[in-house]
Amino acid sequence: MTATAVLDQRVARRPRSRTLLPVIPAVLLVLLALLGPLLAAHPVDKPVTAPYGEAGTDAALGGDQLGRDVLSRLLHGGSSLIGSALTVAVVVTLLATLLGCFAVLSPRLGRLVERTADTAILLPPVLGIMLLALAWPGGGRLAITVAAIVLGTPYAVRIVASAAAPLATAGFIEAAIAGGEGITHLALRDILPNLRATLLALFGQRFVDAVYVISMAGFLQLGPQPPEADWALMIRENGPGILLNPWAVVAPGLAIGLLAISVNLAANALAPATARRAALR
Repeated sequence: MTATAVLDQRVARRPRSRTLLPVIPAVLLVLLALLGPLLAAHPVDKPVTAPYGEAGTDAALGGDQLGRDVLSRLLHGGSSLIGSALTVAVVVTLLATLLGCFAVLSPRLGRLVERTADTAILLPPVLGIMLLALAWPGGGRLAITVAAIVLGTPYAVRIVASAAAPLATAGFIEAAIAGGEGITHLALRDILPNLRATLLALFGQRFVDAVYVISMAGFLQLGPQPPEADWALMIRENGPGILLNPWAVVAPGLAIGLLAISVNLAANALAPATARRAALR
């Protein structure tokens, strides 16, 4: 028995609890962010303490630059970020899946997708976000979400196409073609089921990238505007008073970082298990 086979057996015998362990922090953080508005003690726009007030009974993490409760704004600020990042991840993954699978089966479509992706990748991400956000009527969260989808799709298509390319020349695909199956059947019924692990990892990475892109837009004042509660906006607004109340800046920064890291770890943990289950079928 080869070393690779032994390793595969050990991985296959790994307890499911160890596989799911990295998923737990991500689920808890997402639930906390989505249910946060229900747990907040104060309205997001109501001053409850002095500007940059210290942590106390009325404000567990102190006050921000206007004396508003940092913890309440922190609990309100995650739901919109997660909603936007989730929208970006879902749309980009779906578009990349369709375009990538069909591109490897149709040479003409493949060349068109490749040239379009090459052109889009040449555009610097920050410049692209600024152009799309400023050109979108009203700007705000919707503009940033659309910008993240437009800029993230070309990279995702490349990943899916690279993973699907070896499958397009596999024996079972050639047999299906000889049997008269159309390109839609080949893409959705033969290639797509074998890409589940890749797509899961891609979804996690697109979610993390969307969190960073949307947060960066907030730092550049292209996203939500005051008095909306937003983690990136909290960091930018309270930066000048970080020495007076560090929690006003540290808390939202930690929230963004922990959300991105936990979701990335969860996707990386689930992808190998998904690939093993697909291989056994």
